[in-house]
Amino acid sequence: MAGTKVLRSEWTKIRSVHSTVWTLGLALFVTVALGLLISILTNNDYDSMSKGDQLRFDPTNTGFAGMYLGQLAMIVFGVLVVSNEYSTGMIRVSLAAVPQRATFFVCKVLVATVLAFVVSLVTAFASFFLGQAALGDHSAAIGDPGVLRAVIGAALYMTLIAMFSMGIAAILRSPMLSLGILMPFFFLISNILGNVSATKKVGQYLPDQAGSKITQVVAPLDDDAPYGPWGGLGIMVIWVVLALIVGYVLLRKRDA
Repeated sequence: MAGTKVLRSEWTKIRSVHSTVWTLGLALFVTVALGLLISILTNNDYDSMSKGDQLRFDPTNTGFAGMYLGQLAMIVFGVLVVSNEYSTGMIRVSLAAVPQRATFFVCKVLVATVLAFVVSLVTAFASFFLGQAALGDHSAAIGDPGVLRAVIGAALYMTLIAMFSMGIAAILRSPMLSLGILMPFFFLISNILGNVSATKKVGQYLPDQAGSKITQVVAPLDDDAPYGPWGGLGIMVIWVVLALIVGYVLLRKRDA
């Protein structure tokens, strides 16, 4: 089957499954709404902050506060895109129609990645502009140094979260097992490793800890990472590439 036909087929699969569409909509809504709420609360409490906190205040990153929960929906989206076919048994039909597994896997990941990036880009810009409107006099402008990079970086970060989840889902093939590993990893293990002094240097190289640095314009006071925003995103890209490569290799070696 020609590559363009496979791309169309994967696009049809994604938009015809309501759960995948809803997760993208949820990612947008939760990220924007929570970011707006936290920006409003921060603006109200700004005068009560210490002088040190005011000097280190990052209005851009504050607008992205909702990404912590928004990435949850992106994880679910990435897992469902790949593992839905395994849970329903449709993977046998798909591989019979597209026996070239490289074409099948690349087209599936490509379509899902483009869709995730479009939604993430809209989410990032909406979060920024609404968040800055809520912050009032304490806001940042899109033309300020590092701000546009952070906004586009936020979109890239959420997209990479979805791609990493696709790779893990291809490795594990089970939606429940994939989510059972990814959720604790991102929302519990990563936070513990990144905030405990004994393991902080290890936590700095986990995909979410490194990748989220791209959303910061003002580095936190306790930030001692040996890389910058783009370096952190590069580390996350390495994690994503490794997950996708392992997922593809296993797809080639295993039966449907």
